[in-house]
Amino acid sequence: MGPKSRRLSFILMIMMLLGISVALVLAALKDNIVYFYSPTELLMKEPPMGQRLRVGGLVKQGSYLLENDGITSRFVITDKKSEVTATHKGVLPDLFREGQGVVGEGHFNKNKIFEAEKVLAKHDENYMPPEVAEALRKNGVWKGSKKP
Repeated sequence: MGPKSRRLSFILMIMMLLGISVALVLAALKDNIVYFYSPTELLMKEPPMGQRLRVGGLVKQGSYLLENDGITSRFVITDKKSEVTATHKGVLPDLFREGQGVVGEGHFNKNKIFEAEKVLAKHDENYMPPEVAEALRKNGVWKGSKKP
């Protein structure tokens, strides 16, 4: 084996190892990606049942209900054009209120109800999560500054 063929095989081996490394990194990242949707976007593109995602908007006035078991909450997330019914088992954040911004992370069940494993509420009077503000701005609801 001459020096040129050794150099070529070395370069090919390096490129193959680099390709395998990139493939492994992309496979690992794929499992951790969580997409954000507004209720209107969910109507246009229905995600597969069980896919992990985030849904954000406002908690609809008069929609919050605590189930009889005392730990399951049911509420509606709206962007003033469309609505998504959501449930959450556990304690909601202290700042969770009707009419306030919220982002839920979870999946849809077979009944097309969003099961939120995590619920994030805005943390002060002036803050709106960027994804929620952008979705509401698209629908003409949010009139806040460009950078929420």
